[in-house]
Amino acid sequence: MKPILYFCESTFIYYIMTDKITNLKYLAGATRFRRISEKLYVDGDKVYTQFGIDFKASWFSIYYTLINSEKPLTVQELANEIGFTHITVKNVVRELETAGIAKIKANPNDGRSKHISLTPKGKTLYDKLNPIWKLFSMSLEQLLTAGHPDCINILNRIDTEVAKKPLSERMKDISTDNPISIVDFKPSLKKYFYELAGNWLLGMLNGKLEKEDELALNNPETVYLKEGGFLFFVLYKNKPVGCVALKRLSEDSFEFCKLYVSHDARNMGLATKLIERCITRCKENNAKHLYLQTTNELKGAHKLYYKLGFMDCKAPKEMNVLKRTEKLMAITL
Repeated sequence: MKPILYFCESTFIYYIMTDKITNLKYLAGATRFRRISEKLYVDGDKVYTQFGIDFKASWFSIYYTLINSEKPLTVQELANEIGFTHITVKNVVRELETAGIAKIKANPNDGRSKHISLTPKGKTLYDKLNPIWKLFSMSLEQLLTAGHPDCINILNRIDTEVAKKPLSERMKDISTDNPISIVDFKPSLKKYFYELAGNWLLGMLNGKLEKEDELALNNPETVYLKEGGFLFFVLYKNKPVGCVALKRLSEDSFEFCKLYVSHDARNMGLATKLIERCITRCKENNAKHLYLQTTNELKGAHKLYYKLGFMDCKAPKEMNVLKRTEKLMAITL
């Protein structure tokens, strides 16, 4: 009975700890990331053992970087490549060396650093690891998308924000209110759709809107919402300063349109946030493609679209191509 009692006590303690940590919400953010990471590493090690391979999950990033490098790398180069700390990389490299997977040699160009590369054993190991990584990838996709269909992009955004402004910097000018928020359409926001996107289009088109523009700007509920689409607004200090419509084209495709951010709210990444919300909502609806129409003069917007993964394309049959459209783009989700 003792092992059973011990198991029950451990489980009970674990769940109490889980509740305490979970109840801390954002304060325990890093703790929860670490807890998830440690569980995945432990399970990953079990998988390698089941396949009879002497390899650790914690070695993956460094091994993968080395196997895909055409030249030996220093600890600093590895750290820069994968975004780990110098000491973490150094410790993993030592483990790889002990396992006979990596070798460390003096750097002929810099006596202060060492060159790290894979041994013949380490290179041969790739053929055994690659099929397992494919299984890992499929399993992790199931696991992570259970949390949210757009989990990878959410992680990318967090990663980007941490790099752009570390926590230590954020705490210097912390505010209890987040001045920026993205919200769905509600009746009280309807007038701002025309005020924002409508006035912009009138200026760009010399006061002459196309029929679809007139209908959509005055009746967004009918054109977008009733057809299975969405409408988002970005608020800055509770004031609507931007918008975008997400138009449903088919069961598995959408088009975003009427993207606009007012001049006095630019250079804050608000257009990016609106597009990212569109991508997230598409993934939540199991969409495969997201399209857009644009004109050749909007070069700055094109750079943003390419950066987010959009590519030039042809119009799908479901799309009503506007007369002013000169360029079509899409992203596969």
